Amino acid sequence: MSEITAKMPWANNTGGVPLHLEYFQGSMYDKVEAIAKQYPDNIAFTFMGKNTTYKAMLEQINRCAKALRTIGVREGERVTIAMPNCPQAIYMFYAVNEIGAIANMIHPLSAEKEIEFYLNASESITAITLDQFYHKFEAVRKNTKLVNMVIASIKDALSPTIRAGYMLTEGRKIKKIPEDAPVIRWDDFMRLSKACFYNYKVERKSEDAAVILYSGGTTGTTKGIMLSNGNFNALSEQIIATNPMFRPGDKMLAAMPLFHGFGLGVCVHSMLASGGRCILIPRFTPKSYSKQITKYRCNFIAGVPTLYEALLRVPAMEKADLSCLKGVFSGGDSLSVELKKKFDKFLYDHHATIQVREGYGTTETVTACCLTPTHMMKEGSIGVPFPDTYIKIVEPDTDKEVPYGSEGEILLAGPTVMMGYMNNPEETAHTLRKHADGLTWVYTGDLGVMDSEGFIYFKGRAKRMIISSGYNIYPAALENIIDAHEKVQMSCIIGVPDPYKMQKVKAFVMLKPGVEPTEKVKEELMAYCRKHIAKYSLPYDIEFRPELPKTLVGKVAYRILEEEEMAKIKAEEEAKAQASTTAE
Repeated sequence: MSEITAKMPWANNTGGVPLHLEYFQGSMYDKVEAIAKQYPDNIAFTFMGKNTTYKAMLEQINRCAKALRTIGVREGERVTIAMPNCPQAIYMFYAVNEIGAIANMIHPLSAEKEIEFYLNASESITAITLDQFYHKFEAVRKNTKLVNMVIASIKDALSPTIRAGYMLTEGRKIKKIPEDAPVIRWDDFMRLSKACFYNYKVERKSEDAAVILYSGGTTGTTKGIMLSNGNFNALSEQIIATNPMFRPGDKMLAAMPLFHGFGLGVCVHSMLASGGRCILIPRFTPKSYSKQITKYRCNFIAGVPTLYEALLRVPAMEKADLSCLKGVFSGGDSLSVELKKKFDKFLYDHHATIQVREGYGTTETVTACCLTPTHMMKEGSIGVPFPDTYIKIVEPDTDKEVPYGSEGEILLAGPTVMMGYMNNPEETAHTLRKHADGLTWVYTGDLGVMDSEGFIYFKGRAKRMIISSGYNIYPAALENIIDAHEKVQMSCIIGVPDPYKMQKVKAFVMLKPGVEPTEKVKEELMAYCRKHIAKYSLPYDIEFRPELPKTLVGKVAYRILEEEEMAKIKAEEEAKAQASTTAE
């Protein structure tokens, strides 16, 4: 590390968190195996009321690994995992790692064409999914190299009493899989482990590829992100280092999905690599989430801002005792100052002694790489970098640093930086660049500011910036202002094409429960905007929505609103053209 000359203005503001750590050298499986042997009787995870110890989990992972070798999966091959947060997904994820293969993590609710893309991009010949998603895989199978399809079922992971209830409700809705379908059922698959008599474990190093996650990256097109064992293990050690209050046995509510770096890296691997306990939630709803927090007296919860906004509205939380919480983390999207204030008050009112700690990261660095320290918070800040992680702010797309307090592009470097984009050397070269300071930096495409004490302030994605009459407008800043209005639950700002201004600003607003979307309220909000927002940034229109669309990981899907608006403009133009033709 002697050649590294990066500046660290945050060095004195970490609250005692060390600037450097010694990292585990080995695979993710190796790290979890070592913990399982240290804490064999600790509960590794809880799923729908059923507990599994570290010892039992390790046994199942090893059985799964043997079964994978039996069906022919070899070192370096990609295995697609399209599963919600459930036991079979955990076993498969670590088993794939144990035999030296690579886990290709995808969303089980992906559309058929997306599944086909993911299978072909990764060249997967083996996949695991749930029975309810089988038909989507089967529909595209002929267009892929898929040979082995393992089918699991939620009911197989349930206790007998809960299973009976599941089969009477959710289980009845699942479309039957033909008896002669070319699949291997989970139980049959696991029994194949008995046929594996040779050494199935493959020694893998920290720097070896382990996981593929998908992201729009900085250009908005879907790319596979290659991540190593070391990326995930480093993250797990950074998470524990920045949370010195963590103790083995502490419970993390794992509702963020496994196909997302936040869910896989923070909520699952960081816990299982440290002796923690995951409360697995297969399908997120605010009601189920709130129920699990109180039922299991969770110590840590992590989620995107929309999750916290939803919790504020759950009646079951009104009398909840949250004194059990040691850490509440927000990431994945910008947490508005107003929502943070609302949720901090909510925590205080429910006996919690902590506040929301906002973090920041990208899938190109697994997930989080900076977090608000426990001892010092600054309004609007996403905190300071993790140990061994470096952040600098530069003039966009250059290596020229801007002064403290000036806005620029956020660059990241450290042990969690990806290996590169799968089969995409051009995009990799554009995103990963080595500088004179000896570090390889991720160009995030995000805009931010660093103050003289090393605290970072997220200002929005460069590509989400609206340019109107030559002015740069940042949607997150306007959303922050509108969200502060007493009648607003949350908002989303988009840019709409305009022949004169290039783009004009439109606001979509979700009102608080009980507030009617009337013209009077609209005018009140417009007057409020005129008071608080610069004239060039003012929304030309406010549209009320009962709900705002969300992405698969729970962020507000501003792109959907943009597409809807474009479709509306196109329809209006066609109608005008039609009317003009008719008049002639």
